Formats: sequence, structure tokens, C-alpha cells
Amino acid sequence: MPKTTVYNLSRENVGEIDLAEDVFAADVNEGLLYEVLKAQLASKRKGTHRVKNRAEVQGSSKKIYRQKGTGRARHGTIRAPIFVGGGQAHGPKPRSYAYRPPRKMRLGALKSALSMKLAEGRLTVVDDFELEEIKTKKLAKVLENLQVDSSAMIVDDKANEKLRLSARNLPSHQVLPPEGVNLYDLLRHDHLVLTKKAVEALTARCNKA
Repeated sequence: MPKTTVYNLSRENVGEIDLAEDVFAADVNEGLLYEVLKAQLASKRKGTHRVKNRAEVQGSSKKIYRQKGTGRARHGTIRAPIFVGGGQAHGPKPRSYAYRPPRKMRLGALKSALSMKLAEGRLTVVDDFELEEIKTKKLAKVLENLQVDSSAMIVDDKANEKLRLSARNLPSHQVLPPEGVNLYDLLRHDHLVLTKKAVEALTARCNKA
């Protein structure tokens, strides 16, 4: 069972914590990370692209010249796709690109990402993340003390309003509750900061039947 140091907000060692081996020391499955991340990014697509077909563009529907005797191809309307300004044939229509991989795949990818953060030394566990006041500058100083000031995802209970509000103006950092942790946000931040409560909640979430 892997262990990691627990720090306070001044990065002073205040003990150790045992981490679940199947959550924080699992084999990193890169193929699984790719598939789940691809699904998550596809779900973010708006899918609002649209073109007009021949029934929707402006233009007369009158036959542009007689059917026979001209030596030209047979056409019935200037709105046909072959003409400039005509409708688009088989063009894109609004659609959803979202799809949802099986739950075991999503949890497997989450475990792989958490294990990768620990193996690379980019996971920091703190005793708690209680701030004295809502102050962005003070939170930035805390993150500097924790040596995670480049880009970090901080995970704590959603009731921690001081932390959430203090982080709003830090563009490279993000605060999420344990139930909101996802693969995309894990991978796009350099560091992961967890409170002891968040470690317990993530372990329970990953091992939930």
C-alpha cells in the first residue's frame, strides 16, 4: 500500500497517509486514458453547424430554361446545388457528438490518472485547506508555499466556500469537489492537491460497486 506525506498549508510535514493501491498505484493504461478523454472532449463539442439546402436558400423555383432543344443539361431551378448560391447537398446539420463510455472504463481512466500523478511526484496531500478569509492573494501565497503554483487542481469538500471563491481569479488553478473530479481536468493541470477528506472521497468513489 503506497504512502505519501501529509503537509499543512505551510508545507510542513504533519504525518503520513496510506493510499489505496488499486486507486493510486494502479497500472497506467494509456489506451484507456485516450478513449475516455476523447469521449469527454467530444461531449464538449457544440454541434451547432448547419447549412441551407435547396429548399431553404433564396432564389426562384421557376425552370430556368426549357427542357429540350437548347443543348444544355436539364435543370429545374437556380437553387440547385450545382449553381453558385444554390443549396448545399448533404450538408451538416445540428447534432450531438456526446457519447458515454462504460462506467468501468471511466473509473479505470480516473485511477490511471491518479496513479500517474502520484508516480510522477505531482500529487500533494494536505491535512485541510481552511483559509482565514476569501482572499485570492493569500491563496496564491499558499500554493507557492506548497510548490504547486504553476498549475494545480485543488480538491476539497464543496462546502469550502472560502477556497472556491478565493480561486476564482486564478486562471491556471481550479477547485473541484471530489465528485466533480474528471479526467480532462486532471490531465490539463500540472499538479493535484488533495485534502485528506478528498482522498477518502475519491477512494470511495473509485471503489463504489
